[in-house]
Amino acid sequence: MIHPIYIDDTTVAEKRFMNENQSRRKSIEFADPAATGIIPDGYMTSEVCKQKVITGLKKRLQENGFL
Repeated sequence: MIHPIYIDDTTVAEKRFMNENQSRRKSIEFADPAATGIIPDGYMTSEVCKQKVITGLKKRLQENGFL
């Protein structure tokens, strides 16, 4: 039976879990969005990210009178 688990790897315990279990290929499989090509909700491409950053910077600069 397969159970999907979502791990927030921003804490020390979860990072340790990921590192320790990376070698157990027969029983644990880590889904890699880059390898599968399936992009999870909330992710964005680098181009979209760049556009959002540039738009945000322009807006802030205009609000503060620099542009």
